[in-house]
Amino acid sequence: MEQTNKKARFDLNEDKSLKSILSKLGPLLGLLILCVVLTFASDQFFTFKNIMNIANQSAINSLISVGMLLTIITAGIDLSVGSMLALSICVMGVAITKWNMSPMLALPLCLSVGAFLGFLNGIMLTKLKLPHPFISTLAMKNVARGLALIVTAASPISGFSKSVQFLGSEKIGAIPVSFILVLVVFVVFHIFLTRTAQGRYIYAVGGNQEAAKLSGVNVHRTLILVYTICGFMAALCGIVLVGRVNAAFPLAGLDYDADAIAACIIGGASFMGGSGTVWGTLIGAMIMAVLRNGLNLLSVPADIQTVAIGLVIIGAVYVDVLRTQAQKKAKIAPVTNTNNATSANA
Repeated sequence: MEQTNKKARFDLNEDKSLKSILSKLGPLLGLLILCVVLTFASDQFFTFKNIMNIANQSAINSLISVGMLLTIITAGIDLSVGSMLALSICVMGVAITKWNMSPMLALPLCLSVGAFLGFLNGIMLTKLKLPHPFISTLAMKNVARGLALIVTAASPISGFSKSVQFLGSEKIGAIPVSFILVLVVFVVFHIFLTRTAQGRYIYAVGGNQEAAKLSGVNVHRTLILVYTICGFMAALCGIVLVGRVNAAFPLAGLDYDADAIAACIIGGASFMGGSGTVWGTLIGAMIMAVLRNGLNLLSVPADIQTVAIGLVIIGAVYVDVLRTQAQKKAKIAPVTNTNNATSANA
C-alpha cells in the first residue's frame, strides 16, 4: 500500500511538472507555430528585412504591455494607457513648438506627465477607495483624452528634431533602436520583478491582498508605484511613436489598451492576479505583431484583421479561464490525496 502511495505521488508530481513546463512554453510554442505557418503561406515573411520590420512594429505594444503587466499582476487593469500616451506626447509637442523648450527638457517632461497621470490612477484607487481600477482608469482615459484635445486644439503637432525622433526612427546597424530599447527595458523589469523585494511585493499583492497586508506589505504604496510605472511606460511608448511618425496627435493610442492587455494574457498573465512574466509578455506582443504582419502580407482586408485580433483576444482570455480553473483543481487535489492516504493508513 505504501509503495502504491509513493508511486501515485511520483506520478502526480511528474504530471504537475509537465503541465508547468507546457504552461510556461505555451506562448513561445504558439509563436513558433504561427511563424512556421506564415513562412509557408508567404515567401516574403521569413526574410531578414521583414523580421526587423516585425521587431520595429512590436516595440510600441511591447513597451506599453510591460507597464500593463504590473497592473494585471496586482489583479488590476489600466484602460487609460492610450490616453496617457496621447496627453504626454501632446504636452511635449506644445512645449517644444510653442514654449520653445529644449528637447532635452521636453523628453523628461513627457515622461513626467505620464508618470504623474499613472500616480493619479493609483491615488484614486487607494486613497479615494474606488471599488476597482476599471473605474479610476476609465475616468482617466476620458479626462486625459479630453485634455490632449484641449492642449493641441484637436490638431496634430509635427516637425520634431532628430533627437526627439531617435528612439522611434533610428537603427544601429540593421536593428531598430526601438527594439533594442525594448530588450533593455524588459531586462530591467525582469530584474525588478524577480530580484527585488518590491517586485515580490507586487506578486504578493496580486496573489492575496489581505495576506500581503498581514505580512507587512504596504499595499497602497505598492499599487501607487505600479500605476505610476504604467503611466511612465505609456509616455515612453509615446516618445517611440512620435519618433516613428514625426507627429504628436491627440487621438494617438486609441486601441493600445486592448493590445497591451491581450499581449499580457497571451503571454501567461492572469486576470486573477499573482502571475505573469516579462518574457511571456514580450512573446505575447510578438505574437500580436507577427499576426498583423502576416495578415498584411497575405493581403487580408483591415476589417477582417480586426475580427481576427478580436478572436485572438477572446481565445487568450478563455485560455486564462481554463488555466485558473486548472490551478484551483491542482490546489484541491493534494488535500484530497492526503486525506485518502490518511484514511488508508488508519
